[in-house]
Amino acid sequence: MSYRSLALCSNGGAYEAIPEPKLRLDLAQARTKLEADHRTVIDARVMLILPGTPEMTLTRDGKVVLKTHDAAEADRAFRELAHVLELPGVERARPPG
Repeated sequence: MSYRSLALCSNGGAYEAIPEPKLRLDLAQARTKLEADHRTVIDARVMLILPGTPEMTLTRDGKVVLKTHDAAEADRAFRELAHVLELPGVERARPPG
């Protein structure tokens, strides 16, 4: 299991990371981990939305959408998220500090 490289969405408004093969992500457990990391999480039942810069959306199949035009910002944010959630197949960024 691994994530494809971050790719610009077809509409050019965000980057997305897609696991191959699809991942079955426990959103309740992900929410618990994110809140323990002091992140604001909006639980929309079928997805989690993390407001901020960039805003991120996480779905049950493990897809992550990062609303930014900046590839470096998307990469940094995704790796931090992968670290918190312990996503498989992702080289995890260490938290700052």
